[in-house]
Amino acid sequence: MPAVGGMLPGDGKKEYPGNLTPFVMVTCIVAAMGGLIFGYDIGISGGVTSMDSFLEEFFPKVYRKKNLMATKNQYCKYDSPTLTMFTSSLYLAALLASIVASTVTRKFGRRLSMLFGGVLFCSGAIINGFAKAVWMLILGRVLLGFGIGFTNQSVPLYLSEMAPYRFRGALNIGFQLSITVGILIANVLNYFFAKIKGGWGWRLSLGGAMVPALIITIGSLVLPDTPNSMIERGQHEEAKKKLQRVRGVEDVEEEFQDLVAASQASKTVEHPWTNLLQRKYRPHLTMAILIPFFQQLTGINVIMFYAPVLFNTIGFKTNASLMSAVITGSVNVAATIVSIYGVDKWGRRFLFLEGGIQMLICQAVVTAAIAAKFGVSGIAEDLPQWYAIVVVLFICIYVAGFAWSWGPLGWLVPSEIFPLEIRSAAQSMNVSVNMIFTFAVAQVFLMMLCHLKFGLFIFFAFFVCIMTVFIYFFLPETKGIPIEEMGKVWKTHWYWSRFVTDSEYHIGALEMGKGGQTDRK
Repeated sequence: MPAVGGMLPGDGKKEYPGNLTPFVMVTCIVAAMGGLIFGYDIGISGGVTSMDSFLEEFFPKVYRKKNLMATKNQYCKYDSPTLTMFTSSLYLAALLASIVASTVTRKFGRRLSMLFGGVLFCSGAIINGFAKAVWMLILGRVLLGFGIGFTNQSVPLYLSEMAPYRFRGALNIGFQLSITVGILIANVLNYFFAKIKGGWGWRLSLGGAMVPALIITIGSLVLPDTPNSMIERGQHEEAKKKLQRVRGVEDVEEEFQDLVAASQASKTVEHPWTNLLQRKYRPHLTMAILIPFFQQLTGINVIMFYAPVLFNTIGFKTNASLMSAVITGSVNVAATIVSIYGVDKWGRRFLFLEGGIQMLICQAVVTAAIAAKFGVSGIAEDLPQWYAIVVVLFICIYVAGFAWSWGPLGWLVPSEIFPLEIRSAAQSMNVSVNMIFTFAVAQVFLMMLCHLKFGLFIFFAFFVCIMTVFIYFFLPETKGIPIEEMGKVWKTHWYWSRFVTDSEYHIGALEMGKGGQTDRK
């Protein structure tokens, strides 16, 4: 019988006692609202940049190229470095903020990071809503980016630590669900605000970001901190009581002792950032870099940022293109709910692989459709209705594939695989890589569309192919494994076991440590 760590069934998995309590459900739902600000921003940006009144006021060159010049090249009409900087400056700021957020999250708890995120995002929304010049727009976007950096760093960690391990996948995906709901709300608002006479609807779109910001700000003030975070900061008694409340049972001694052991091991680590480079953390570092890298190179942000612009480009009028973005946003939400249902039933690998294959097929069809009508000249006359319906249909199937695979799992898997001693630093690395490539894709997308034409979709399809093969060979299944026991999946993996040895992760029956404590580093 092991000294610490709950039951060990035949397959060596630990099982801690605990239930999915109403308390946990409510706290996870409130915390997941942190995704609303990210989603609202993704959805609002593309819609606003397709509104003529907004372009005329801040980006007159783009407005003239789109509406007044005689160009019929649909690929190049939005190509403007300043317009792209408006969209992508946010992600550069989020990258910088996520690095600072690592320290705040580790030393002061997950809630404070969420609070900072909400306040900064609210400030940016106010500046953007009242903007009179491009510099005000970009300053507002930078503040929004700081807010997103803090919330994206802390919310997935909070959810993974608070949730019982059997339901961790579903509860963590609440974050991605709120991102998709944010995108959908933004798309619906853009559709109606674009109709406002006088052309000031874009101010409501940008300023409306205050609402999700206030939700996460108030939420962070009423949420409890996670037991893991409290133990990390030396509050052991309070942490044990909190763990009992979170799990809904009195008998939490085994899980509590494992959390304490993990915390003590983490305190021996003075420099978590340099620690990430150690050989035993090679699999974690690889996943922290490649999963967000691949997530951005699915091409999803191209579809979501610029859905109205993209649909406008392939022949939809402005209102119709905003409506099409509402349709794709609805599909995004529905498919994320499918992921919540299936992630703890079917596993992470199944969803990753199925989603990858589905996206690849859809990208091939969309590429063929755009190539057939626009060719390399970018000129097409009188696009038939059936053509537009086919393009939107396959983009929707593509969005669904992403929304039940790389969308939620790109946040879930990295947040659940990191040991406590490197968790904050590794999650910051994950967010930083995500934001670097979100920035890069947003910055060069319109230019690439102008130069690569329909080949842009082939570019993304290539990466979807590579990432699906990577998942098949290198990502072990993490379904149903307690977060502090995750080391075993690397130790038993065909490739990663050469980096992670028994001396670093004591798994299964070997997990008995001296004095009733687990020897885990």
